[in-house]
Amino acid sequence: MATRIRSPRTRGADLGWGAGFLLPALAGVALFVIFPLFQAMFLATRGTDVRGNPTRDVGLENFRQLLTPEFGQVLLNTLVFTLIVVVGGLVVPMALAVPLAQRLPGMKAFRTLFSLPFAYSASTASVIWLLMVSPALSPINWLLGLVGVVAPDWTTSSGWAMLTVAWITLWMVSGFNLLVLAAALAGVDEEVLEASKLDGATGWRGLLNVVLPMISPSVFFVVVTTTLSALQALGQVQVTTNGGPNGATSTLVFSIYERAFANANSLYGPACARGLVLLLVGVLLAVLQFGVLERRVHYR
Repeated sequence: MATRIRSPRTRGADLGWGAGFLLPALAGVALFVIFPLFQAMFLATRGTDVRGNPTRDVGLENFRQLLTPEFGQVLLNTLVFTLIVVVGGLVVPMALAVPLAQRLPGMKAFRTLFSLPFAYSASTASVIWLLMVSPALSPINWLLGLVGVVAPDWTTSSGWAMLTVAWITLWMVSGFNLLVLAAALAGVDEEVLEASKLDGATGWRGLLNVVLPMISPSVFFVVVTTTLSALQALGQVQVTTNGGPNGATSTLVFSIYERAFANANSLYGPACARGLVLLLVGVLLAVLQFGVLERRVHYR
């Protein structure tokens, strides 16, 4: 069969149609990604007046101001917070997904109930848990008192405040992660599981060596999305602890918000410098995840 030769005019028309279809997406990327990135890079090298308008060129002064113990504590808080949320956001939903993946009556209703926190906003979830740990109203403190345990200062003690904020974030992301992992477990081939049991892969051995490799794409997806959620967490920190006590829960995102918007601040230069550091942290974590973890993912 003879091959139809396309004229230059036809090829040009096809390229024009393709460019037309790509133009809205490229315009969105330019408007909401590329332009803000270059604007942040510009503002990071500028001072600002009381209204936040860029003034004189300060070079790398805004970045030199980051070489302080305070910013080191912010970085450490961010990494600890992210680690708690990512590990807990994988382990807790997995522990719930294993029984919920069973084909038993009522499991769909339980999956719906466990996934409800996914629909809550950060502010709503934070207010709920503030009531749960409030010294005057806390049912958790009441239950601890019944067994003779003195309730800690959930939001005013440095260590417990970080755990409280991390738990709120974990509670919020677990619903979505549960749906993803439960769906992955429900799709595991029963014949493979039966064959593995005959070979002695039962219990934890079967879960680690058979089930997890089979659902590894979903596990990897959960790790990546939970990392992004942890790095972007702001509302729960702002509502629950406002970065305290003594900066113990101040993360990178909260420190950016604090300098750019909180208390009528307009320090956009230092805020943008911290924003670029946050971008660098996100890129490094992405390289680590896609360069190391993805190698253990088994795509079918």
